[in-house]
Amino acid sequence: MAKTSEMLKQEVAGVLDQLKEGIKMHGGDVELVDVDAATGKVSVRLLGACVGCPFSDMTLKAGVEETLRELVPEITQVVAVE
Repeated sequence: MAKTSEMLKQEVAGVLDQLKEGIKMHGGDVELVDVDAATGKVSVRLLGACVGCPFSDMTLKAGVEETLRELVPEITQVVAVE
């Protein structure tokens, strides 16, 4: 059975909640903006110390995106929005 958009959003939110612990240790945060179930694209907003941080792209791609793609196979990419 295919996951509904709401099921996918809840699953992504759960993974982000786990990731937030590590991000918050560095003064940052991440907020879920949208999950497009049709494309697997997740939009997030980086907050706190992540804004303007030179490592935020690495956090987004190597941390958030990689973990989400591993734990939620339907996810294809993660992008940051303002």
